[in-house]
Amino acid sequence: MSRLWARFAGLFSSKSFIGVDKTGNKYFSRMEEIDGFGEYLKEKRWVKFRREEDPTSIPVEWICWLNGQRKRAPTPEEMIELEARRERVKLNVALLKKEEEEKKARVGTGRKITIGKVDGPDLTSFVRQFPPDSKGGEPEEASEEADKSRAKEHEPEIVSAEPPEPKTTEPSGSGSSFRPGTWQPPS
Repeated sequence: MSRLWARFAGLFSSKSFIGVDKTGNKYFSRMEEIDGFGEYLKEKRWVKFRREEDPTSIPVEWICWLNGQRKRAPTPEEMIELEARRERVKLNVALLKKEEEEKKARVGTGRKITIGKVDGPDLTSFVRQFPPDSKGGEPEEASEEADKSRAKEHEPEIVSAEPPEPKTTEPSGSGSSFRPGTWQPPS
């Protein structure tokens, strides 16, 4: 009786059954009037899930149809071809992983893992970059210069008698005496 009633009600509804995927989700579409006069129609597409609503259970080809990226719904033959292609890709991925593991096992790992104390870096190539010392006094001279520069850092600054230039926003001067102005946002 309920099937008979569903068929009778289906005659008056505008929704149409489009297809079903391998998990049992059913897809429908309906034409809706946008302006109320029947002049502009828009197709509305939706899915009824077989079990609980799980958007990840929808195949890619049906997602494209629901979003409007496909004009026609996928056919059962097309779905079988796509499923076979997905299986081939999975097998190829597994085969490539296996080949990669075998290759790593044959070659061995490039890095040596050591546990415990590790030797320091080899600095011989770094030291060769510097010319040999011809005089024994050079390092002391360098350290004297470093001491002088440190002493200068700690000396108080001498303030000049000239007043500091006022900061202006307008450019001034010309040629080599040109000083650009500073940009100020409009207020």
